[in-house]
Amino acid sequence: MKEFALIFRLNNIADFKPSPEQMQERMNWLAGIAAQNKLADKGNTLLPVPGSARTVKPDNIVTDGPYTEIKEFISGYVVVRAETIEEAVEMAKGNPIFKIGGNIEVREVLKRD
Repeated sequence: MKEFALIFRLNNIADFKPSPEQMQERMNWLAGIAAQNKLADKGNTLLPVPGSARTVKPDNIVTDGPYTEIKEFISGYVVVRAETIEEAVEMAKGNPIFKIGGNIEVREVLKRD
């Protein structure tokens, strides 16, 4: 089974003020994945301050953030186990982040032997 990172993105840091009900909905979604033994890492909640990230490139070039064209911020991530990326995408579709305008990036986690 492969592992996939589900990276949660929001358009505005102001969007990340979940109510207790929204938090419970997210916890229920996460518990459903864990109950299937498909939760590899529940990750961390990341709350970067806008403008606080920088990328250092060769020749001492420094740019804002990890990608200058992305204006969203990463609000957290989890790592799930799935046979295919399509299965991981189906897991992501149940997350309540979409109700507040967020999105989820799904990436396969490459492992080194």
